[in-house]
Amino acid sequence: MLNMFARGHVNRLTDPVGRRLVGLGIGPDTVTVLGTVGAIVCSVVFLPAGWLVLGAVLVTLFVLTDLIDGAMARALGGGTRFGAVLDSTCDRMVDGALFGALAWWAMTGGAEPVAGAAALVCLVGGQIVSYVKARAESVGLTAEGGFVERAERLILGLLGAFVSGLGVPYALTVALLVLAAGTVVTLGQRIMAVRRSAREAPRV
Repeated sequence: MLNMFARGHVNRLTDPVGRRLVGLGIGPDTVTVLGTVGAIVCSVVFLPAGWLVLGAVLVTLFVLTDLIDGAMARALGGGTRFGAVLDSTCDRMVDGALFGALAWWAMTGGAEPVAGAAALVCLVGGQIVSYVKARAESVGLTAEGGFVERAERLILGLLGAFVSGLGVPYALTVALLVLAAGTVVTLGQRIMAVRRSAREAPRV
């Protein structure tokens, strides 16, 4: 949902950076891989250990490279099909590492089992939401939009971890419960979007 409102503003900030990196001879796929590796390592090292503030900040910084590689692709006149598949694959890997690490912490050192269960719902639900869109597009249908997309998942998950790390009780639990509910709603929205697209396809 945030993509509809923030994309233009974000692009104005990231496009100059993307052009600069391309000018230095760096490819967008390189940035994608480095950002993914950094986000995964920070997720699985810092979050399960209870270093929520540091982990949330570092993961956020690496996740932001996802905006930079897109700007680099635009600077090159458009991304490649391989780059698109690589980017989507890396997104799923980061999502899995982040919410898996949050679930691990919540169910062990954090002693917040409800947050752990909600994190698992977010992990699985987020993967399915993305799969529905990809599968629909593979058969010529559309499944755009939804209440909670990847940007919202990352913002709520990382913000909840950060605030919880500052000592606010149940901050992560509340954030993940809201996110889990929103993810389930989004899955329903995506399925309905595919159904509408399928009904319209024969007339088109």
